[in-house]
Parts: sequence; C-alpha cells; structure tokens
Amino acid sequence: MVRSVGKPCVMIIAGEASGDLHGANLVKAMAAMNPDLFFCGIGGHAMKAAGVRILLDAAVLSVVGITEVFVKLPDIVNGLTLARRLLKSLRPDLLILIDFPDFNLRVAKCAQKTGVPVLYYISPQFWAWRQGRVKKMRKLVDHVAVILPFEEAFFRDHHIPVTFVGHPLLDHPVTGISGGKGREYHGDGIPTVGFLPGSRDGEVARHLPVMLAAARLVRKQSAHVKFMVSVAPSLSRDTVAAMTAQIPDGQGYVRISGDVEKIFCDSDLVVAASGTVTLQAAISQTPVVIIYKVSPVSYWLGRALIKVDNISLVNLIAGRKIVPELIQKEASAEKIATLVAEMVNDKKQLAVMRDNLGNVKDALGRPGASAKVAGIALDMLQNNIKVKTASEK
Repeated sequence: MVRSVGKPCVMIIAGEASGDLHGANLVKAMAAMNPDLFFCGIGGHAMKAAGVRILLDAAVLSVVGITEVFVKLPDIVNGLTLARRLLKSLRPDLLILIDFPDFNLRVAKCAQKTGVPVLYYISPQFWAWRQGRVKKMRKLVDHVAVILPFEEAFFRDHHIPVTFVGHPLLDHPVTGISGGKGREYHGDGIPTVGFLPGSRDGEVARHLPVMLAAARLVRKQSAHVKFMVSVAPSLSRDTVAAMTAQIPDGQGYVRISGDVEKIFCDSDLVVAASGTVTLQAAISQTPVVIIYKVSPVSYWLGRALIKVDNISLVNLIAGRKIVPELIQKEASAEKIATLVAEMVNDKKQLAVMRDNLGNVKDALGRPGASAKVAGIALDMLQNNIKVKTASEK
C-alpha cells in the first residue's frame, strides 16, 4: 500500500463494534479540522463510511473471553502481521489505537520501534484487571484519552500523559422512555422489556437463548408483557430471527429491531449484556438488568485477575450497585425472569433506578469527546511530540 503524497497519514485500529463507531466519529472530527488527512487501518463499516481505508475488517479479530481467543488465534496473528507490516512500510505520522488492548499493545510496541507516535483512545481497563500491563503502556504510548471519570487519576498516578475527554456516547445519545421524568408505561400500557444480547455472534449465542427462556417464564406469570430483541449492526438478523422463531408463539410477543434507539424508546426495562450498551441505558435513563456469560475457564481465570467488586461500568461509575448484575451461573432464565417480573410491576423501583442512572450520566462529562480527542491527535501530528495533559499546559 502507498500513502497519499503530501497528506499526513493516520493509522487507526479498532477491534470491536463500539470501537468502530467511536473511531468513525473521531475520524469525522479530525477531517473536519483538517480535510487533508489520509486515514487507513483496521475497523468496520462505520470507519469505512467515515473515509478510512480499511485494510482488515475488525469482525475477523473480535473475540470475548480468555479461552475463546484460541479459536481466532490464526486470524489475530495474521492481523498483527498486517499491522506491523503497514507500520514499517507506511511510516504513518500518527497511530491511534481504540481499546482492544491485547492486540493493540502489540501494535504499539512495533510503532515505538519505528518511531511512530501513539495515541490511545478508550483505554484498556487496567484499573479492573491485569494491572501489571499499565507498565507496558507507559513505555509504549505517548498519550491516553480516557472516557470514564475515574480513569484519569489512575493513569496519572502511573505517570502516563492522560486527558479525560468525556464519553463519546454523549455526542450521540439515545432517547430513553422517561428522560428521568418517571413516565408511565408507553403506548398501550403493556410493559415492554428489551433484550440486548451483545454485538458479537458468541455473545448472542450465550445470552439470547437464556433471555428468551426468561421471556417464556415471565409470560407464564403475565401474558401481557412484550419483548423486543436488539440486533447489532455487526450481527445477522436472520440468525437472531431463527433463534426467536423457536419460541412457541414467539412472533406474538417478541419483536426484532435493528435500531437500539428504538429499544430504549419503547422499553420500560432492558436486559443487557455487560458492555457499552449498559452506558447507553444510563444515558437514556432506562432501567437495566445486566447479565454476562463466558466459558467456565475464562470466568474463573477472570475472577482471579479482576480487582473490582462489580463488572458493569454503570455500577463502577456509581461507586455502588445501582443495577442488578447476574454473572455466569447467576444469569439463569429463572433469576432473570424473577427480576424482570418484579421490576416491571414496581414503578417506584424503576423510578429510583432512573434517578440513579441520571447521576451516572452526569458523571460521564459533557458532549464533545470526539472533538477533544481530535484536537489531541492534531496536536500530536503538528508537533510530532508527546502532548501534555490539560493541567500541564
């Protein structure tokens, strides 16, 4: 591949669906500030639409869990080989890494050797687990743009240049059913529960069957509860439809939607796989039950390494458990159904949760994360040196 003559070259890597979206918004913000930039790298449909020359689809690399990575190991090795070859041949003026730490830190090591400055956007959650990796990051990364309020102090304590930019979800917030106003059930007055099983095939395979089984149990108690299933852009709608079609009378009370905003608008409560979507629930102030399942080996290895009491970002930002978490064996159809049935019939509980989620939303900062990171990136391009934190300027 040959870089565009006379144009600053930015290589950008995002390995997840959410990272692809945030990367696309960052590219748009940078291009608005400097239209002469050339972007290339690893990402998905959103980054491609934003003008990035995608050299490898991130979906090939996406994986969850410690043991699950072995299945995609050949693809990951090939992806690393491609990224390293590009760094050496293109010599981009800046490398932007978005989350995806086990892959991206290896790429950062190659960037350091080739003299390419590195900006890390949406930092790895070193504060939660495998904290020893932060020492590696200090050696390999020139600046970190963090999106969670407590991360700035963590990286500063480890002597890594850092800026808290706010959460990019605030730039394009979904609209909730209540807006914090404690609105009654929408439309026909029938409670609606949204299912958000995840953005990867493996997550959906683990989460959606148990969600649908919970829906059947809830329907035995109340025939009037309705359900909606979200299909992320990275997923096959046909696959999800085939799973829901196995439910007796499923078409009568389970609907499929590819629009996550519609899920939040139409649902009184959502059951969501732990991840970025739970922050979308907080921003829209939609009550949520969080679940997560991985392979047994991944779970036990993870528990040995995790240093925090809660796994969901919502509870971590709140500093306490404000939404239920059902992890691994706890994420059973029976327990999900019990919680859902209790919550949809307790308007006071839902109102309290909306208020608590509103506090989490406030803690995420103000809109403009993409523009702030774009400013940092352009400073690094212009100066070709490590940028300073806002407090040091």
